This record gives sequence, structure tokens and C-alpha cells, in this order.
Amino acid sequence: METVYGRLSVSKTLKALHGVLTAKVGEGGRGTVWFKESSSRNLRSRDFLAPQAALRAVFGDGQVPDGIAENVLLLKCPGVPSIQSCKKGPTGLTAQLDRTAVFAEILEAIPLYAKHPQIAPGHSIVLNCVPLHGCKGLNSLSLSHLRTILVTDHLAGVLQAQGVDVHLVPSLTDEEIQRFLHQLQIEWPSGLEISPNSEDVLAMKDALRQCPHATFAETDQERVVCKLDLKGFVGKQQQKKESLEGYDTNLDVFLVTEEKLLHVAELQRAALECAVLAPGRCYGTVHVVSHEEAFQQQKVDLLWRLVAPQAFLAPQKHLVCGPVKVPASASPVTILQYFQLRHSQMYEASVLKYGDLSQDEAWTETISVLTSAAIRFEMLSTAHRNQILLDLEEPGISTKGTKSGTFVMYNCARLATLFETYQKEAEQGVYPAFPLPSELNYSSLREDGEWLLLFNSILPFQEVVSKVMQLPISSSGIRITTSTEAVCKFLIQLSMDFSSYYNRVHILGEPRPHLFSQMFARLQLMRAVREVFHSALMTLHLPPLNQI
Repeated sequence: METVYGRLSVSKTLKALHGVLTAKVGEGGRGTVWFKESSSRNLRSRDFLAPQAALRAVFGDGQVPDGIAENVLLLKCPGVPSIQSCKKGPTGLTAQLDRTAVFAEILEAIPLYAKHPQIAPGHSIVLNCVPLHGCKGLNSLSLSHLRTILVTDHLAGVLQAQGVDVHLVPSLTDEEIQRFLHQLQIEWPSGLEISPNSEDVLAMKDALRQCPHATFAETDQERVVCKLDLKGFVGKQQQKKESLEGYDTNLDVFLVTEEKLLHVAELQRAALECAVLAPGRCYGTVHVVSHEEAFQQQKVDLLWRLVAPQAFLAPQKHLVCGPVKVPASASPVTILQYFQLRHSQMYEASVLKYGDLSQDEAWTETISVLTSAAIRFEMLSTAHRNQILLDLEEPGISTKGTKSGTFVMYNCARLATLFETYQKEAEQGVYPAFPLPSELNYSSLREDGEWLLLFNSILPFQEVVSKVMQLPISSSGIRITTSTEAVCKFLIQLSMDFSSYYNRVHILGEPRPHLFSQMFARLQLMRAVREVFHSALMTLHLPPLNQI
């Protein structure tokens, strides 16, 4: 297969196939015609399908004009693989790729598909994790707050992997929270607390004194700076035709405290850093907030607009995380109780399987990573805007539980063991040295599970990750959504497909020369699977394990 077109792409292939079908009738209102297959059963006979219903929408009678199938076979476009067959059948128009050529194209250039492309250099973003502002120890953080923190950390991992300059706000001063987050593999920035008498805060207070919407009347509440008439401010902006679409219509009076000014001061410093360190950069601010605090954060957003110099005010969006509830618990479960429960369950399960290894430092670290993985997958596998119901009696920590973070880490470790075993055997002369990727015989990859891994996981991996990165900063309204669950779901499906294949196929076969060709092709495929695992886990800040 020619490599001048660069990386093969599912989306580009679908677009090219669509173009062939609609070339004679135009694009107007036709919608999606071609679909990528994903089930193992359908992939036995086809890779892409234009269903009969979709063909009727394009051609009226559903009859594909002469020459369409031939044109599909002749497709030569950037990112589009060679197509081996295109047929009209009862289900519609089907296309199957030249699979040997696709295996060769991808497995000879694994980093091109498994690594994160630097597709957003020059972009910068402020990620504001709202629950961490002004929190007083672990007891002040709820499970919903923990979810918000994990969503922020994952977003930072995805964006940084693709070249975005991420500024995490706020910097932490509480050592107890810092240590707890470290246990969850979260390295949050720390720093000195901004003083209420700092130049930033004093300047904001001066701005409020000049603001017609601020009232400095006496109040009974401590540390209240002033009252803000937010309804009047929003109305005035609308009169100026400066849209503030999406803000809650119930916004009225806001009691501005010093704590809220400190919150805004941190945001302002981060935004200024974006603007000063890289003039002209494209940047914005995303407030990641739990649903309980979403209304209050809109007030902070408007306060920033009032007190900050307009030249430095970045576009603001709010990403709201749904609640986390424990239906079976009579009283609220703290994040420390939740972590300790999951950690003890992980430890007990490990003792049952391997015996007491508590004196082994490496095993202690493994238990910690597995606990973090279990918690992250529980909190991140659901779309961020939806509610999570936790069942503390069903920890999801078994390596056989196919929807758990432990299952993902277990399969990642199986790959490490596979390559460690091969390396030891090769050093002892049992197997020959690994050939160059260009010398491998990819036509020997004929198992259904092999194509499933390549076509459903390795080929589309970068497009899956890009879904998380697509933060619609320039969209209308203040709320945004993104697919923060995509990477976890992808890893779970990859683990299921890999486990099924690994349990069925003996990759390291008998050391006989006539079997080496297929063994090396399979190992190269497993190498690609391993690299995809590692890249995806990196966005979750989870280190791959070598053994479980």
C-alpha cells in the first residue's frame, strides 16, 4: 500500500466513500450513507456498509447506478486504504479492504497510529477545577467533587498529549489533599496561596468600587466585600448586544466574598500567563464544576467579567459533571472512605489470589495503581453530564470483570508478560531475533480476532482520543460537553477483544522454523496493541503494569 498519503483514517475513508455515491446527485440533505462495521460477525464479510435504506435516500429506488462499485475500487485519496471488493447485496452496498495491505501499512508504522499527534500546537487552555477552590481538607470534598477532579485531570492528560498548553487552576496549598490526589496518580500543581491584600485582589476591589452594579452596604456575613446586581449587569450587556446566552435566568444578587475574589484572581493570573507567555495564542477557560456548584460558578464567571481588564478576559465555558450517589448508604460516603474501601477490597482480592505480599514494596505500589484504576474507570466510564450510582458492594476489581479498570490493567500486564517471555526465549536461542517490520508476512494474519483488534482499536485510536479534545470553546452558550468517557470505554472494549483473542490463540508457538513467520506477525500486532494501551492509559495518568 502506498504511504505517501500518511496515516490511514476511518473518517476520511467514510467521507471518500460517501463522495463516490453522491457525486452524481449532490450532497444536499442526504445525511450519512456509509457506516463502519464493528461487530466480529459482520467483519467476516465486510468492513463498510451503505445500508439499503440509505441508498434509497440517495437514489430514490435504491438502485446503485452502474460504475459506482468500480469507482469505489479505484479510490485513491489521502488517508483511504486500498479497497479489495465492493458488492451490491440484500443488505446494501458493501466494501471490504485489502486487509493484508492494511496490516502492513499500520504495523510497519505503529507510532503513527499509537502515539498522540501534536495537532494543537499554539493552543492554550485554563482548566479550572472548581471544587478545589477554598476547600478545607478532605472532609470538605464529596464524591461528586472527586468525579469533577478526575474529569479535569483526564482532560488535562488528553489535551497535553496533543500539544495543548494546559494551565490547571487552582494551585493547591493543602498538603492533605495533595497527598490524597497523589495516591490516585494525580500530580496537581501546588503553590503559595494568594493573599487578600495582594495587588490582584486590591485591583479587583477598586474595580468593584467603580462598578455601577456593586453596592458596598453593611452585611451580617463575614468577609463579604459587596453585593452585585447580576441581573442588572446581564440586562445591560444584552442592551449592548453583547450576548450572555445560557446563563441561568434566576441569577440575581451575588454576595461577593474575599474567597470568590481569590478564585477570580487565580483565574486571572492563569489567563494573563497564557496571553503574556505566548502572544496571539488561541486560548480559553473551561470551568469544570459539579452540578451542585454550577449555579454559583456562573456568578463567579460574571464577577470575572466585571473586574478583569477586557483585553485579557478569555472565553469562558462551563463543563458540568453529574452527581455521584451511593443509593445503599444511609449516610454520605466521604472520598477517603470510598478510597479506603476500594483499596482494602483490592488488597483482599490480591491476597486470595497470590497470598500476602504486603512486605513487597513493588506489590504495594501495584495495589495502589490498581485502586486508582478501579476508581478512575468507575468515575469516568459514564458521560460526565450523567449521574453515577455507585454500588460499594460490587467493587468491579476482579480481573475477570470486563468493565473494570482492573480488567484493563490486567490485560496490559499480560502483554508485558508476553514480550518478556519472548525476550527471554530469544536470548536463550529458542526463538530467532525479531525481523524488521517490513520483512514480516502479514498475509498470515487471518484470524477474525486479529482484524478486529486492528480495525476497531489500532486504526481508529487517534480519532477516539480526538473526541475528548474537542472542547467547543467558540460555541454559543456557556455550557459545553465532550466525550470524557470515550477513552475508558475504548480501553474496556480493547481489553475484551484482546482477552478473547489471547485466550484463543497461542501467540508464542512451538519453536519450529515454519511457524516463525506467523508468530512474528502476531507479535507485531500485539506490539501495536500494547502501544495503544500505553498511550490511552497515559491520558488517564495510569502507569502500565508489568505484572498482576
